[in-house]
Amino acid sequence: MYGVVTRNAPEVEWTEFDIGFFEVKDVSGRSAEPIETGVNMVSCFGDNAAANENPDLVPVNPDGQHATRDRTYFDWAYICPTHERYKEGLLEIIEDCVEVNPDLRLDDVGFPRQEYCYCDRCNHAFEEWVEARHEAGEGPHPEETGVDDRYAWRASVITEFVEEAVARITGKTYFTLYPDPYGDHLYERAGLDLERLDELVDEFVIPLYDMAYTTTYWLEIIASGFADRLDSPISVELYAVDVDIDKLIHATEVAEAYGENVLFGYDASNAVAALRRKKADDREGVSHG
Repeated sequence: MYGVVTRNAPEVEWTEFDIGFFEVKDVSGRSAEPIETGVNMVSCFGDNAAANENPDLVPVNPDGQHATRDRTYFDWAYICPTHERYKEGLLEIIEDCVEVNPDLRLDDVGFPRQEYCYCDRCNHAFEEWVEARHEAGEGPHPEETGVDDRYAWRASVITEFVEEAVARITGKTYFTLYPDPYGDHLYERAGLDLERLDELVDEFVIPLYDMAYTTTYWLEIIASGFADRLDSPISVELYAVDVDIDKLIHATEVAEAYGENVLFGYDASNAVAALRRKKADDREGVSHG
């Protein structure tokens, strides 16, 4: 099936798309009313507006550097996943969305990178977690902890949030994953325990964005990696803005070999043009000498 990811609500109802995802809250902090006709999307821990308004929300590394978009590697500002009031607000948004449409997509879930977060709130929460595990005979003495314990604590924070979110989603839960299926990369980078999340989530969405799709071998490598790694179905999300139609069609053909759905991001018109051309080519038959 083919779908669209959009900020324009009417596009989710275009007949060329079998499914539509509508951004209710995106990484800019922009918010919109949830819609009944598409799957509402919530950017959880990416929020430029909230970070600008309250720097206390932003994760910091051991050197005190904030995870904001003016730093290398970050395209938007992150919010610390241990901030309780912010999480309460997210869960309220999720509840509002589910009242309109029972399905929901969780976007931008996780810590920013391996070295985050070491704010006072996170340090205190980590210490309490270590002490509780030690007292239960499940972990080391607090003075003997290392980076592996910090990774495990971060994963527990994210898993707990996802559990709370899923408990409020009465329909299908979609979950966006950073496109790195290998080893413990997502676990160490973002605090995502894929085995646990696989039990909670109905379908994962893998954005594989490129400005041109001149080559597509990497699409197959990443998509097949996730297909092998996860029991839940995956959808592949392609970038459609100003992408050559023939290149977008070829990327679609690669993606649909692995994805439950192929989704097109942020240019519904270009996506429709590609799908119509692809349908015509499939109907006429194409031979390659």
